[in-house]
Amino acid sequence: MTMTSRSGTILTTLDHRIPPFIPQGAEMMTAKVELPPGDPGTPPHRHSGPVFGYMLEGEMIFELEGEQERVIRAGEAFWEPGGDVIHYQAANHLKDAWTRFVVVMAGVPGEPMLTLVDEGELAARRDRRAPRPGEA
Repeated sequence: MTMTSRSGTILTTLDHRIPPFIPQGAEMMTAKVELPPGDPGTPPHRHSGPVFGYMLEGEMIFELEGEQERVIRAGEAFWEPGGDVIHYQAANHLKDAWTRFVVVMAGVPGEPMLTLVDEGELAARRDRRAPRPGEA
C-alpha cells in the first residue's frame, strides 16, 4: 500500500506482519549485512526473536525450516519468526555482485541475537526441512 501526504512524502508498506511473539523486554538491533559475490552467508542458525529485513541490492537465497528456499531480490521485504525455527540459508545468489540488506531483530535480553545450530541438531530435525531443488 502506498500513501502520499500533502507535502509529497510517499510512504509504501513493504510488508505487514503480526509476529508470533516479541520477547518480554526485547532488545532491538538494526544491522546492515553485506555478502560478497557467491558468499554462502551464515551457516544454519536461529534467532531468539523475530527478524524483519529489506533487500537493498542483489539477490539472496533464503530458506527457513519447513519452507522451500526462495530468492529475495532488491526492493523486497522478508521476515522470519525467530525462536525455534532454523534459518538454513541467507546466501548471495549472485556470483558477480554484492548482496546487501538491512535487518531489524528483536531478541531475548541477555541472549545472542544469532545462535549457530550444530550438526547433531540439523540431523535430528532433517524431516522438518523442505525438499531442496534437485532432491527426490
